[in-house]
Amino acid sequence: MDKYRVAFIGCGNRAKRHAEALRADGRCRVVAVSDLSPEAAESFKAEFAFGEAAVHTDYAAMLAAEKPDIVISCLWTPLHLPMFRACAAAGVRAVHSEKPMAPTWGDCLEMARLAEASGCQLTFCHQRRFAAGNRLVREWLREGRIGKLLRMDLYSPPNLLDCGTHTFDQALSFNEETGVKWVLGAVDGTNPLNWFSVRAESMAVGTLVFANGVRAAVQTGGPDQDMHTGVRLVGSEGFVEVDWDGRIGEARVYDDPAWKPEVAEADEAAQMIGVIDDVVSSLEAGREPELSYRKALRASEIIYACYESVRRHARVELPLAGVTDNPFIQLLDAGHFEPAAEQGA
Repeated sequence: MDKYRVAFIGCGNRAKRHAEALRADGRCRVVAVSDLSPEAAESFKAEFAFGEAAVHTDYAAMLAAEKPDIVISCLWTPLHLPMFRACAAAGVRAVHSEKPMAPTWGDCLEMARLAEASGCQLTFCHQRRFAAGNRLVREWLREGRIGKLLRMDLYSPPNLLDCGTHTFDQALSFNEETGVKWVLGAVDGTNPLNWFSVRAESMAVGTLVFANGVRAAVQTGGPDQDMHTGVRLVGSEGFVEVDWDGRIGEARVYDDPAWKPEVAEADEAAQMIGVIDDVVSSLEAGREPELSYRKALRASEIIYACYESVRRHARVELPLAGVTDNPFIQLLDAGHFEPAAEQGA
């Protein structure tokens, strides 16, 4: 068959990680690159020897002219929904986007609705699902190496939306994609951050309970984290710590003290090769991708439920209802996080 026609939207650093992996896949041919900066687009094209690729500064015009089968989008978060809407309308067969899904829960739901209505395969770059160490931990869990999973400690740098999405996705993958029943969260918004044009908290903590009874405590950012990223999984017969990229930390099997786990090295290049293979192979086979938007939506729902818990001062049950905005930003705009000495002044 002819190679899949691939176009890039956004030609920055993350696009380069995808391009490196794409060159290893013989099923694809890059036909276009698009960036607001023509210099960035030309430099990207030259660096990866995409010699026949057309260069565009307007991705809508690129979609109309080049008619790609697959789009790889590396845009900032607020641009994800309009990009996907344009791609779906143009008949693109698969869109792979950088995470997180979108800056509001309503936008996340709209992206999911568009994917269902159009049939366009939509994936998000939770590439760490393909880390060798994370694959190994999933295998241990299936084997019952640490017994029945009871609880998880979840860690990431700040913030919930841009960084926590990796940790929640990692936890969901370890817990057989089981959904969350309820969330109780708290955030520190007194020194807000700005990540890819979305304002966010500098620290968050919370408790989650999954539908199968597994409990999880989460901390993103702030002092005194005993893991910088990743998950500590506690089972009935042991425990294991694994960071985002699959590096195994402490691990124990209680009745087998001599057990020493195989240590998997972190390999981002291999992760990205897994991403591209997942996108293309799923499109070929017509199957649900490992990086499906449905899985990203579950992680996003946890994030927005944490924010809504702060707004309600209450525990929030899932599925998340009655929310379409970003509760953290609404609270920030309302002055909710002003230092105590300044409130009511």
